[in-house]
Amino acid sequence: MTTDSTSRPLCPMHRIELPQAGPPRPAALATGTPVWLVTRYADVRQVLMDPRFDRRSLYAEDAPPLLVVPNLLDDPDGLLNMDGEAHRRLRGTVQRAFTPRAIARWRPWVASTVDALLDDFAARRPPADIIEGFTRPLPVSVICRLMGLDHLDRERIRHWADHALSGGAHTREEVSAALAEFTAFGADLIAERRKSPDDDLVSGLVAAGDSLGIDERQLVRLVCGLVVAGHETTMTALGNLVVYLLTDARDVWSGLAADEETAAGAAEQLLRAVPLSEGRVLPGLIRRAVEDVEVGGVAIPAGAVVAVQTNSAVRDPDVFPPGPPDPFTPLTSPTLIFGAGPHHCLGAWLARLELGLALHRLASRLPGLRAEFTPRSIEWREGRLTRSPRRLPVSW
Repeated sequence: MTTDSTSRPLCPMHRIELPQAGPPRPAALATGTPVWLVTRYADVRQVLMDPRFDRRSLYAEDAPPLLVVPNLLDDPDGLLNMDGEAHRRLRGTVQRAFTPRAIARWRPWVASTVDALLDDFAARRPPADIIEGFTRPLPVSVICRLMGLDHLDRERIRHWADHALSGGAHTREEVSAALAEFTAFGADLIAERRKSPDDDLVSGLVAAGDSLGIDERQLVRLVCGLVVAGHETTMTALGNLVVYLLTDARDVWSGLAADEETAAGAAEQLLRAVPLSEGRVLPGLIRRAVEDVEVGGVAIPAGAVVAVQTNSAVRDPDVFPPGPPDPFTPLTSPTLIFGAGPHHCLGAWLARLELGLALHRLASRLPGLRAEFTPRSIEWREGRLTRSPRRLPVSW
């Protein structure tokens, strides 16, 4: 079953109306749970970095419901929902693999993956679907190689990811069944790498987890989370960026072909212009106050749920120039696109590398790339935490 609505036209992600930056104000989740919506840059940074706002208490006995159906992130013992020393300990098993220095070592084979996919795509007869031919297989190929999963059926990964981050596109029973299958796969994979370790991320995680005494269930969830998070958001961002670049930001295209460094900087700015989520499932990154806290002059009581809207924060006129972000103007402040504080996105540097290389080589390889779609003709993947195009026919 799916609640995707492909019959009505939706605006592209770069055209959605975001909440205006202002003081914290009351809002509500899709479940009806009241939240405080935080939109200003300084306030968002405070909430994300202040230990008085945590994730663990979102799953306390008195916590209100956050999601209509379960998903992979909705696990009290998962990395995302841990805080303090327990969180640092589990995060430490994987963090070293995603440092800027580690990511730099992966640049050659990420670049070779981009080039191989573009070779295949350019050999097709246009018009061709750039989602199926490039923006979806790229991050899946990268994370599979990193985790030693090149043998795995990519459709299985797609199926698990669609259900793991579902926000209403599937029933509770469908999500539970898919997550049970995904978890069993993760457990088998860990057992296999424990028996026969290899030079891949999963083997490294198993060795680190065993040496630290990490709980087996947490290790399984960590591996499954990396499989999904390692490709889903990058895939979504890249597809939405192509929509933006081939429609409203067509003048940016030739600049991306200049060099890799320029394209990498542009990607960071473009992520300010094109949100991953429109906020229909969750209006932002969720935290809960464990004591009374003042944010932006507003008293947030203990026990209150807070949603920080990073998409609004990165357009706060008190911090960033007004108007659409200029992709070729260097940033003067951290964007918060990948969060901040203890739960800052582990894969941020990998995502930056993939997006920068993909945009640069796509623009330089196919300078005449043009849309064979209109904003009104796009079919969207809906009912998930993010929204992205199902297909985008293009010519060159």
